[in-house]
Amino acid sequence: MTKKNDQGTIENPQRRQFLGATAAIGALGAAGASGTGLLMGSRPTAAAQGSNGYSVPLGELDDYYGFWSGGHSGEVRILGVPSMREIMRIAVFNFDSATGWGQTNESKRVLGSDFINGDTHHVHLSYVNGTYDGRFAFTNDKLNTRVARIRLDVMKTDKITHIPNVQAIHGINPQRWPRTEYLLAAGEMIAPLPNDGRHMDEPEHYWTLLSSLDAETMEIRWQLWVDGNMDNLVTDYTGKYAGASCYNSERGMTLAEKMGSERDWAVFFNIPAIEAAVAAGDYTTIGDSRIPVVDGRGADKGGSKYTLYVPIPRSPHGINATPDKKYVVVSGKLSPTVSVVEWSKVDDWFNGKISDPRDTIVAEPEVGLGPLHTTFDGRGDAYTSLFLDSQVVKWNIDDAIRAYKGEQVNYIRQKLDVHYQVGHIMASMCETVEADGRWLVSLNKFSKDRFIPAGPLRPENDQLIDISGAQMKLVHDGPTYPEPHDSLMVRRDLINPIAIWKRDDPFFAETVAMARADGVNLEQDNKVIRDGNKVRVYMTSVAPSFGLDHFRVKLGDEVTVVVTNLDNIEDLSHGFALVNYGVNFEISAHQTASATFIADKPGVYWYYCSWFCHALHMEMAGRMMVEA
Repeated sequence: MTKKNDQGTIENPQRRQFLGATAAIGALGAAGASGTGLLMGSRPTAAAQGSNGYSVPLGELDDYYGFWSGGHSGEVRILGVPSMREIMRIAVFNFDSATGWGQTNESKRVLGSDFINGDTHHVHLSYVNGTYDGRFAFTNDKLNTRVARIRLDVMKTDKITHIPNVQAIHGINPQRWPRTEYLLAAGEMIAPLPNDGRHMDEPEHYWTLLSSLDAETMEIRWQLWVDGNMDNLVTDYTGKYAGASCYNSERGMTLAEKMGSERDWAVFFNIPAIEAAVAAGDYTTIGDSRIPVVDGRGADKGGSKYTLYVPIPRSPHGINATPDKKYVVVSGKLSPTVSVVEWSKVDDWFNGKISDPRDTIVAEPEVGLGPLHTTFDGRGDAYTSLFLDSQVVKWNIDDAIRAYKGEQVNYIRQKLDVHYQVGHIMASMCETVEADGRWLVSLNKFSKDRFIPAGPLRPENDQLIDISGAQMKLVHDGPTYPEPHDSLMVRRDLINPIAIWKRDDPFFAETVAMARADGVNLEQDNKVIRDGNKVRVYMTSVAPSFGLDHFRVKLGDEVTVVVTNLDNIEDLSHGFALVNYGVNFEISAHQTASATFIADKPGVYWYYCSWFCHALHMEMAGRMMVEA
């Protein structure tokens, strides 16, 4: 049953009918299918699947890598699309007892020692000429004001940078053209500058900053003083401009104080002008930080030579660039409208050709209640998530521009119910010039009665929508552990991870250098080096045995265990797990990994391989003997 209104078609308004009407087309309603993936080994009929097949038969691979932020877990998750199978989890800001992230010396060098948790919101990949180059993924830690870089060849985090002078990094976005040389990071919460206790009760001293990081080194290049709380962030396809949605133009400290204005703004940044100011020394610094800070305030004047403040109704949230390089769509979450800004008119404003910031807007379609984020199919249609309506609305950009000029035209193509209260949505390859309009993922914040109950904390609900035809079709939904905030779907051919570590990899180079200083050949030697009360234990692993079946240390020794996996077989990982010492880490083929701990309990303590590797896996063990 469907219901129509004057703005398009609302499919299946009774959400409890979704399983029978749409999701059952996919795996959830099929006999033998699980609630976490699509039915494997069969392909739906052409009539059922439309033009876009979504079954992935046994032995075949997904078409897309899905990169999901892990939210409160502090990780990034990899899903296969369209199967929606979770393939791997990448530890970033979190402690991961499976791989030893946060415990191995190699991961501690990246993670640091300040925090063992995080809140990842967004994942973005590095670019070349407007599409993904397969080098890096970037994510943020809103909780602890950090950004991280993930190497996509090994799917490991290799850099984490704390951003000073700001609190709560939310939006991040890399340079898209001609290649990613910088990463921008938006500070969300305004705070006293400097935040040293002098201005705690003086909100007039509360500000936030945009930060630019070198994508190769992850060092901060400069910061920009900004009006308002920055939310999400976008870059253009020229390398010249970027934009951020901003709320709290009132500079309020309480909820009531933040809700007064009918319009807040999107702020656009002139990157070459900012960098020229830094090069010319036209900047200041804040507190003990030596980072150049350029003043980009001036919302009351429409902006400065570095910034343009475009009024947007109300409380803007999502800001997304179209793949045709022409527009950016800003969503006011407390307004039923989204605003379409033309990049060329942003350029006109900075070049003095227009004087009213609102003249950069070329459309302001009414799409529904609670618009949050917009994504694109590369065919001229946009898709916006409606949090309050629990819908995804499909609308045409050109028709919305015509309507803004006064033509009588219906720009709404369709509204599809989702379950429930959708946040981010993302279409396949939509943040590149190669947007292909095949899939859309709806990340819904509430599942309610969608899945069997598992206590007061409920899973969230990710839904996969086929957008390859004229009508959106819901083909899959499944639970997800809270709270994936955002996602990307990247064509499989653009990501090329290696199968076996290279022995000269910089990830464990410091450990290799330590062994070399000890005169140890990690690929041959199994020995114990004593340096006072510091003991370094070097061993190899080849299934099903460690190079040392025992080693001795003394009570109170600082012990570093270094393991090198000499197996040449893809997918053959070992683990080193030391009983009652809380030590456990993964060592994949040709990898070296290490952990340091204090031998604070006398006696015999077995170590064993914790990753099943061989028929004699249970026998792969040895003893640490701690002499009193």
